Amino acid sequence: MMPSPRTHRRGDDEKNRKGIRLSEKSKSFHGQSSGSSKPELLRRPRTVPDLLAGGRSSAGESSAVNIRSMKLTKLLLNVTIQRSVGPVQVLISLESTVADLIAAALRQYSKEGRRPVLSSIDAADYDLHYSQFSLESLEKKKKLDALGSRNFFMCPKNGGATTSSLSCGKQADTTTKIPLPWLKFMDFLL
Repeated sequence: MMPSPRTHRRGDDEKNRKGIRLSEKSKSFHGQSSGSSKPELLRRPRTVPDLLAGGRSSAGESSAVNIRSMKLTKLLLNVTIQRSVGPVQVLISLESTVADLIAAALRQYSKEGRRPVLSSIDAADYDLHYSQFSLESLEKKKKLDALGSRNFFMCPKNGGATTSSLSCGKQADTTTKIPLPWLKFMDFLL
């Protein structure tokens, strides 16, 4: 009759307690060193070399101080264009204006070949908003660092009679002027 794994393990534990030597693999598993009496140091995994070590100044300041004093030069902004599936990511200079951001977003949108295809890629034909729920468009001369946001919504200006080409604010105005006949019964309240 063959011993079950439990009894087999139990038997090994009893043998180890009685002074029978453990094999080399068992020693390392049980936390015992494999023959050498001095403790081994843990090896540090190979990582990227210290990138900050080369940036020390002549005065001996650490490079961490130099990094804190560096200024931001570019921004990564998300611009969602009306009727598009997702935002376009634009990397742009901090000194740029809203007009520059609109032009860069349109270039990136057409470069990526997104759908729906825009009727115009002229930056003057579009307005930029903080969100799709914001009716006021941002001033084209305003600097990006003064906006305080990294997510924007862009829609076309009023350029035709179709609702898809109306600006966001004009479209909201037209939808609020639609009469609702089922509310006529409440006229007596006025």
